[in-house]
Amino acid sequence: MAEQHASTGSPWSTGTPTIGGPATPQLRRVLGVPSLVLFGLVYMVPLTLFTTYGIVTQLTGGRLPLAYLVTLVVMLFTARSYGLMARAFPYAGSAYTYSQRSFGPGIGFMAGWALMLDYLFLPMINYLVIGIYLNAAFPTVPNWVFIVLAIAAVTVLNTVGIVSVSRTNTVIIAVQAIFIVVFVALAIVAINGAGPGEVDLTAPFVGTGDSEGFSPVLAGAAILCLSFLGFDSVSTLAEETREPQRALPRAITLVTVLAGILFVCLAYVSHLSYPSHAFADPDSAALDVMTSVGGQFLAVFFTAAYVAGASGSALASQASAARILFAMGRDGVLPRRVFGRLSARFRTPVTAILIVSVISLLSVVVDLGLLSETVSFGALVAFSAVNLSVIKHYFVDRGRRSGADSVRFLVLPLIGFGLTVWLWTSLSSTALTIGLIWLAVGMVWLVWLTRGFRRRTPMLDLSE
Repeated sequence: MAEQHASTGSPWSTGTPTIGGPATPQLRRVLGVPSLVLFGLVYMVPLTLFTTYGIVTQLTGGRLPLAYLVTLVVMLFTARSYGLMARAFPYAGSAYTYSQRSFGPGIGFMAGWALMLDYLFLPMINYLVIGIYLNAAFPTVPNWVFIVLAIAAVTVLNTVGIVSVSRTNTVIIAVQAIFIVVFVALAIVAINGAGPGEVDLTAPFVGTGDSEGFSPVLAGAAILCLSFLGFDSVSTLAEETREPQRALPRAITLVTVLAGILFVCLAYVSHLSYPSHAFADPDSAALDVMTSVGGQFLAVFFTAAYVAGASGSALASQASAARILFAMGRDGVLPRRVFGRLSARFRTPVTAILIVSVISLLSVVVDLGLLSETVSFGALVAFSAVNLSVIKHYFVDRGRRSGADSVRFLVLPLIGFGLTVWLWTSLSSTALTIGLIWLAVGMVWLVWLTRGFRRRTPMLDLSE
């Protein structure tokens, strides 16, 4: 979006804008695979598992670990495709950049528009879970009060500007890591302390029988795509990575595998230590697990660690969404007078920040499950686009069609695409309707911007 497409042909044609030049300042290439993997795991936030713990546990009939395994398999194919595209285009922008470079600016715009759904809804999820867990800790205060206070605090911080966010996030992640160690240790003690025959080691995978068939597992797996958002975040460090074309694909795959294993193991231990899924409130089901495993101490510890993590994520996600809206306004993709202005005093996109805050107020009335599914919709559209981009770039454009290359650049991405669509169609009809309406709005807006595709398609800047 920061530049107009250089091609003079159709707005849907493929073009390759120049990135940088001889005079462009270069970042130091100092990062290796271990540093990239650590960055990716920190970015994904380990306790995100508990955001939809109760919802998916009930949906799948107690088969949350199995649903995570299904999601992990799909993510492995998609992570492989992300790695291949990061090797071809080691720049920021992720799915938008890959689809834009492979299919042209028109398809790229729509992929970026789908990603915008995630950017706008992620802050809402963070505010909603803050309200849910603080209301559980202080029942006399309605959760909407905590939501509004959190939105106000984050809005002020993002408006005046905030420094040392990375240091704060490092502390938050460290606290979450300590919590996970304590939780797993106490859960193992609780499991070992159960009487003979009381622990069924297969139960987390076979369920309780009240949700039969595999379709509930697929529906749960579709929601769990939310947990894997950010596995491709390491691609944003391409210009600071040694041998990025080799290191980035490895790091992306390792982040996906390690995060998936962590999610499956935590879900498995949680289900063994608390096999019931008759929660007081599915949205805050993690508190039932924590109280059962470690009493009030662990419940309070979890609430503190989780709310701190959600607050940090809300701060970052609101800032990202606001800056992308500002960048879109600055370059004319959105109305410049509304979105494309900075505060003269704070030098921050105040109008865009306030708009994101107003949208986030919907978290007072929106259901957590629907929010999670809607974010997963945007993610699955992006995952589908990346799998298809591998086929277009390598198999079609570069002619990599030998026997082995056909498997690498056609068969495996097709499997990844098919699995992604499989999960995509497992979302609820309401989430699909919202997502499709969002895509339709994006298409109408693109037609208007290009005056019926007679003008060049604008470039989205999603590097923020």
